[in-house]
Amino acid sequence: MSFSNKAWDVFNEAVNHYHIGDDVDAIYHNPYKEDSLEHLLYSKNWIDTVQWHLEDIIRDEKINPADALVLKRRIDASNQKRTDLVEHIDQYFFDKYADISPKENATLNTETIAWAIDRLSILTLKIFHMKIEAERKSATVEHQIKCNQKLQVLLEQQKDLTNSIDQLLVNIENGAVKMKVYKQMKMYNDASLNPILYKKD
Repeated sequence: MSFSNKAWDVFNEAVNHYHIGDDVDAIYHNPYKEDSLEHLLYSKNWIDTVQWHLEDIIRDEKINPADALVLKRRIDASNQKRTDLVEHIDQYFFDKYADISPKENATLNTETIAWAIDRLSILTLKIFHMKIEAERKSATVEHQIKCNQKLQVLLEQQKDLTNSIDQLLVNIENGAVKMKVYKQMKMYNDASLNPILYKKD
């Protein structure tokens, strides 16, 4: 099984596990060994899945403003965890391929392997929820048709993205593409970098 198909299976497993209870406060349990790549992938998608639903909740027009602020802070914290985990996954692959010497004409990809995996994780959620909308009995036939058309596009994206991820790994392994790990340097959560936070003192 290719890496991208393995990641796809783990992501879908996490999505399905979450939707058993469909609760943003559900107790998180990762079924994979802590030092495994599967553990990282499952954690990544679980964060994405919870955040997906937090983003739904905060868009409720009737939400209490105080509750919305709490949710916004929670989403910010989730975004930081998501970014940290993407960087952790990149470091995993950087270490894995540390002994590979890039060719003299090796190139850099526009995104790292982990950020491509991040897109695949989000795509898992898009497909899961678009399928629900395409089959929703309470929706109009027109809505179902439009959502099914969108679903077909998402499925095509999934095929293209998984192939691209596997090709990127091949190119890294044969030295055609060199790896670098760049930190995102997010500033808004850092009290020493966000002027709103450090000026309050």
